[in-house]
Amino acid sequence: MRIIYNEKFSNTDYANDSASVPGRMESIIDHLKNNSNYIITTTEPAELEDIERVHKIEYINSIKENPKLYEMALLSSGGAIKASQIAMNSSEATFACIRPPGHHAYVDMGWGYCHFCNMAVALKKLRADGRINTAFVLDFDAHTGDGTINSLADWKEVKILNPMAEKNEEYITLIENVIKDIEYVDIIAVCAGFDSYIKDCGGKLTTFDFYRIGYILKRFAKRLGHNRRFAILEGGYYLPDLGKNVLSFCQGFE
Repeated sequence: MRIIYNEKFSNTDYANDSASVPGRMESIIDHLKNNSNYIITTTEPAELEDIERVHKIEYINSIKENPKLYEMALLSSGGAIKASQIAMNSSEATFACIRPPGHHAYVDMGWGYCHFCNMAVALKKLRADGRINTAFVLDFDAHTGDGTINSLADWKEVKILNPMAEKNEEYITLIENVIKDIEYVDIIAVCAGFDSYIKDCGGKLTTFDFYRIGYILKRFAKRLGHNRRFAILEGGYYLPDLGKNVLSFCQGFE
């Protein structure tokens, strides 16, 4: 499995919010780098044209007003692009350990610590390069990925699932039931939000549930016949268990 990460993601001076707190990225990468099955690969910033496929120039320019934030947001989108390209080129499961998150970033605005819609940037670049026509996006963050929905609204061949259920078993069953009715997509993409954890704000999923979700998606990719799947980090703020939760998902997903 490939892990996308850049040491610059450890910087915390680009913002002052829950996604940029010191130690958050280290709590994840320290768990992943000790697994011999994982190859950690660095990433580069996205190109401006990649961002312009998704966001209006006026909004992009508003982010540019904060150079540190703009640099980090470009790097995060670049990580999502790199993950999607590796998954597409080699059918290798890939997880992008990136920040800031992106699933609350609309075409012309952002909230919830999100600035550029990393998932939309990655998928629209694959489409622009002639690599895909269809995709399935699962967002298991505690909060609906409204920015992803908005940013991909003009692409009807993308199926997006933000599961809504009160209990973890209902949540897992819902994912399984939706997936079983999908005959084919070119790639599986995951907005991986670990704030759905039972000790985080979502208060629902256990560490093993993250493994189950990853495993369900791995089986789905195998059924589709191409194994192409990638995930990008969104939320997750309970630092004592964040690393083990991400590792659990990756172990199911790999």
